Amino acid sequence: MQRERSMKRKRRRRGIKDMCNRHDCEIPPDLMIEILIRLPTKSFMRFKCVSKQWSPLISGRYFCNRLFTCVTRQQQQQPRLYMCLVAKDKHCVLLSSTSPDNTCFVLVDQDLSIPGYFFASVPGLLCFQFGTKACIYNPSTKQLLTLPSVKSDITAQQGQLKTTQYYIGRDPVNDQYKLVCTILIYSKLVANMSSEHWVFTLEPGGSWKKVVPLGNYHPHAPATAGRSIDGVVHYLAWVDLYKCAVVSFNIRSEEVTTFLVPRKIWDVPVPALMMKADLIEYDGKLAIFSHSYLKDEGLVELWVLKDAAGKKKWSNMSLVLQPCQRHLVHGIDLIVKGTTQDGKVILSPLEMRSQFYILCYDVQNNDLRKVEITGVPRLWLHKECNFDLKFMDESESFIYLEI
Repeated sequence: MQRERSMKRKRRRRGIKDMCNRHDCEIPPDLMIEILIRLPTKSFMRFKCVSKQWSPLISGRYFCNRLFTCVTRQQQQQPRLYMCLVAKDKHCVLLSSTSPDNTCFVLVDQDLSIPGYFFASVPGLLCFQFGTKACIYNPSTKQLLTLPSVKSDITAQQGQLKTTQYYIGRDPVNDQYKLVCTILIYSKLVANMSSEHWVFTLEPGGSWKKVVPLGNYHPHAPATAGRSIDGVVHYLAWVDLYKCAVVSFNIRSEEVTTFLVPRKIWDVPVPALMMKADLIEYDGKLAIFSHSYLKDEGLVELWVLKDAAGKKKWSNMSLVLQPCQRHLVHGIDLIVKGTTQDGKVILSPLEMRSQFYILCYDVQNNDLRKVEITGVPRLWLHKECNFDLKFMDESESFIYLEI
């Protein structure tokens, strides 16, 4: 009986195959794309293995853009908060949660083990640094891509230190993602500095290419994470112990520029050792969020760059926390972790144990609130570890990673 059923199934499959051969059942590419974009995005990596025709179709930029359009029409996805925890034994865990924009409690609902720690993110892609190498992770496709190391042209001499820092940005005109690598050689107290920059385009055949700085360039030590605004990656850096600069890398033109920040912004004796500040995007403009006196006096200074292309004019705003909120920051060393979609500045403690939380600072209304992060695995609650936080809208990019 079973043998007869097996023979019937084989004859049925042969009949279907013969019919396809006689009538040419090949599905047109446009129709195939319309079918695929309605399937779960997490399955695309498996679909690439179906045939030689499907692999380039799913990897293509047209398919990714069409998929993004379809998803955004169907639903308005909330941005997600990603938290990376790295223990001293190099054990790492990546946790994903819903956005804290509209709730005071964030529930971690994913546990993704990825090596390294955050250095930057762009819509759709999370970036990690593992030693001197950079890794790119796409939460939509679950792809993890490790880039080759940069073969630096500068060498540390005896008594000097060498560091590598990565940044990522997107060219909105050509729809290209690029990584920027800043390599620094320096002596103690950021003396005798020498720095160089390399760029890597995330596309098949991509490789590291050295960037030639423009005439106003200053060798520098990167001090903050990168902030990408309108196709330009910015970060703060120290030229020496008393001079700070904004470093800008144009993703499209691949030009790096530096300009010094006015001394009046750094109201501390030795800025490079005592200043606490970071770059944020404020009302569509680049701004410096200075919080050196936040934990002791509840004071924040916001410096907004009004004339980025011309004379580099800065406007200033001083904010003092409400008395009922001073306890949230008193005696606590904080670090800026970026901004939410509606412009709130994300602050987190430098050290966290047993309780994980962030602070959301509404600069417009001078309002600070605490957001608790629940759901962290128990083994991490009392473990000494480093951590990082990033906001990202997963629906904004379904790019297939390939080099």
